[in-house]
Amino acid sequence: MTEEKLEELLAAPRAADVEAMRALEGPLLILGAAGKMGPSLAHLARRALDEAGKKTPVIAVSRFSTPESRGLFERWGIETIGCDMLEPGALERLPDAPNVIFMAARKFGSTGNPSLTWAANVLLPGLVAVRYRESKIVAFSSGNVYPLVPVESGGATEETAVGPVGEYAQSVLGRERLFEHGSLTWGTPVALLRLNYAVEMRYGVLVDIGRKVQEGRPVDLTMGHVNVMWQGDANSVTLRSLAHCASPPFILNLTGEGTLRVRDIAAAFARRFGKEAVLTGEEAPTALLNNAARCHELFGRPGVSAGQMIDWIADWIEEGGRLLNKPTHFENREGKF
Repeated sequence: MTEEKLEELLAAPRAADVEAMRALEGPLLILGAAGKMGPSLAHLARRALDEAGKKTPVIAVSRFSTPESRGLFERWGIETIGCDMLEPGALERLPDAPNVIFMAARKFGSTGNPSLTWAANVLLPGLVAVRYRESKIVAFSSGNVYPLVPVESGGATEETAVGPVGEYAQSVLGRERLFEHGSLTWGTPVALLRLNYAVEMRYGVLVDIGRKVQEGRPVDLTMGHVNVMWQGDANSVTLRSLAHCASPPFILNLTGEGTLRVRDIAAAFARRFGKEAVLTGEEAPTALLNNAARCHELFGRPGVSAGQMIDWIADWIEEGGRLLNKPTHFENREGKF
């Protein structure tokens, strides 16, 4: 599979996506659009709007560190605005939009530069909550706001008390609180998506494990259980969540079905590669896990299974497909990224 075909797969609209975009009133503004998920999400929105027969603009905002990243959006018919949103006055220069998806975030390097992490994850959401208080806002959060929970629990639900571990996770909870404050103060309809973890062929937990098995590096079992979700499924839920924005905010765990055992994932890759997985550490009785039953009840079961993802990723690795080289560090139990 080529990267072009992968992008087509990630951004393929389902009937529910087309209906959601048909109901959309006014432009869609995606803030922090040039990260791992943003391009395919914007592309999905554009394709779904086109299939719905609507010329509604999709506007991607990012610093666009390379011309190539910006050109990709523009080839797809998506408007782009280059912007460092933390610069004074930057948000005021952005266009009004009734529909906003907030994706800007900082995770890796948090330990080395915590002040920037807090500025990106808390200050900026507070500024966006003020600037777009008349809009619907879907904001990405993370399952990291939850504490580690017993594996046999099936994962934290939306009713589980938050308990972030480490400064990164604390700052993510801060992001939620600032959007919550805006929602309660101005009645802004908000949806908070607690995601862990999105996966495609170029990055994600499954890629991290698959690469280690293929290269003969040890797979740490200490964080012995995980949740994953195909990025295309996560994109679809994100767009459809605009219809569920509410005040107080609508909170949704966003991940795939069931709890996956890291040991079993490694074994599956080992079978595909004809190798023996090198395992280290002992499985802890707790892990960072989400229960996404509410998500699946509202939006349907994910379209791509963990087994299918493992097969696709194994093929991608064997064929030498390009990787983003952005490890998730899912193994970290102290919240230091």
